[in-house]
Amino acid sequence: MPTLDQLNAATPAEFTALLDGTYEHSPWIAERAAAARPFATLSALKQALVQVVQDAGPEAQLALIRSHPELAGKAMVSKTLTAESTNEQGKAGLTDCTPEEFARIQQLNAAYNARFGFPFMLAVRGPRGTGLGKRQIIDTFARRLGNPVDFERDEALRNIHRVAEIRLADKFGSQPELGNLVWDWAEELAAHSDPGFKEQGQLTVTYLTEAHLTVARRLQWWMKEAGFDEVHIDAVGNVVGVYHGADSAARRLMTGSHYDTVRNGGKYDGRLGILVPMACVRELARQGRRLPFGIEVVGFSEEEGQRYKATFLGSGALVGQFNPAWLDQEDADGVTMRAAMQAAGLPGTMAAITALQRDPARYLGFVEVHIEQGPVLNARTLPLGIVTSINGSVRCLGEITGMASHAGTTPMGQRRDAVPALAELALFLEQRAASVPDVVGTIGQLQVPAGSINVVPGRVLFSLDMRATTDAARDALVADVRAELAAICQRRGLAFQLEETLRAAAAPSDPAWQARWEAAVSALGLPVLRMPSGAGHDAMKLHEVMPQAMLFVRGENSGISHNPLESSTNHDIDLSVQAFLHLLDQLCTP
Repeated sequence: MPTLDQLNAATPAEFTALLDGTYEHSPWIAERAAAARPFATLSALKQALVQVVQDAGPEAQLALIRSHPELAGKAMVSKTLTAESTNEQGKAGLTDCTPEEFARIQQLNAAYNARFGFPFMLAVRGPRGTGLGKRQIIDTFARRLGNPVDFERDEALRNIHRVAEIRLADKFGSQPELGNLVWDWAEELAAHSDPGFKEQGQLTVTYLTEAHLTVARRLQWWMKEAGFDEVHIDAVGNVVGVYHGADSAARRLMTGSHYDTVRNGGKYDGRLGILVPMACVRELARQGRRLPFGIEVVGFSEEEGQRYKATFLGSGALVGQFNPAWLDQEDADGVTMRAAMQAAGLPGTMAAITALQRDPARYLGFVEVHIEQGPVLNARTLPLGIVTSINGSVRCLGEITGMASHAGTTPMGQRRDAVPALAELALFLEQRAASVPDVVGTIGQLQVPAGSINVVPGRVLFSLDMRATTDAARDALVADVRAELAAICQRRGLAFQLEETLRAAAAPSDPAWQARWEAAVSALGLPVLRMPSGAGHDAMKLHEVMPQAMLFVRGENSGISHNPLESSTNHDIDLSVQAFLHLLDQLCTP
């Protein structure tokens, strides 16, 4: 079993030989990576190999993909697979297919090669490293047949790097034990889902349902088991665990995220930010180690606003921003929030909720680990990213009104068509947002009420979502879009209304805390990628009373989130735990 010291001291030829089989039939990758020595960490070695492939160019990348065998293909049948591929396909059960499964995979292989010109590439040992099931493989195969060619080429390379990562871990005898722990916790939590969704295999956990309460109790139990000194569920359903410092009266670092989900959502959004610091506390407790400060991990009960129109309810209560009117809101079944709280064994009173407000002077700051929920880390082939700012956002609902008329008898020059006006606005929004770094704009909803195939639309309803890393950049976009909408409607003889429905301030990361995350990522041997967060997070609320900074973890499947395909690997999660532990160590040094 090789060591990094051996690799660093080896001749180029020995280096290549020691890494033989990491990338299928492609020793040139190791040969070129040798020049990047010395490697202080296994992560640095992995990244050097990835960089070689990225720098090699499209032709070499395509050749690399084509060097891999088909799944359950001719090489498997003829037993000419490499030892590594034989092991991987065997773990996934592909060496033991039924005739029907084998026929289906051959059909998919043929269709995939005809469409893309290279074999389907999938890391069949999966995000946990223990192997995907045949059903998962076949479903993924079929789904990816619909991808664009350039997207699928990049997806194939990402899977090749994942295969190499697992092979390196086996070669070096280095397993991501803490990443496995967190991954397993997330899987267990995902077994609990609301009625109507659970039966369909979908994950939905909304505020104070039975599934929500079960997740809370499970987190509470795990915290106690991990070695937290105090664990309780508070008046809004937050799960709070405290691990005291050497002096129990010392200030605390607060961390955490939310455990509710969107409808038919993913397993890691929010929950990763609870489970990662739980794993860190478990390590500290096992070592019998006390830090000069305490750690307070909060599983926020609600962030998504799915059952009631009350987003950031859990974190908002901690900063004194729980709206009393929320208690009288009714859900779709007519159950008030107060009644739901009381049914869950919570007080359901403003007095109890107001008492949750934290004194910022008692805290060092707030940090949050979160799955990225986007494609940036995937595109850069990086496991971790440092958040520079959580985007400020403005949302609007709009209406453009013209005149409905007959689609056949109304000349083009005499129409007052609402839809082309919105089309103009959509193109303007796209171009205007793209002209400024880290500014985004989206028209996510579009409706033509009572629309008909043979009627010129007289009315169109739409939504606007505009975000930027600073409030100034966001507000400039909003002003320009309003002005353009007015100009378009005046020119076309139309009327419009635009109602602002949400305004959230940007939350730039505290420089000192951001620097701590950067130092932690660097210590792992990884490049530091600074990036904004386009999505909102609980850190936005804590930002209002204390310094905050976030760490992003790469998601699989091009970073998709709020979706059943949301995923992360045990290795990436393990790196986030290691980064968090490094941040804690930094805080121990004045």
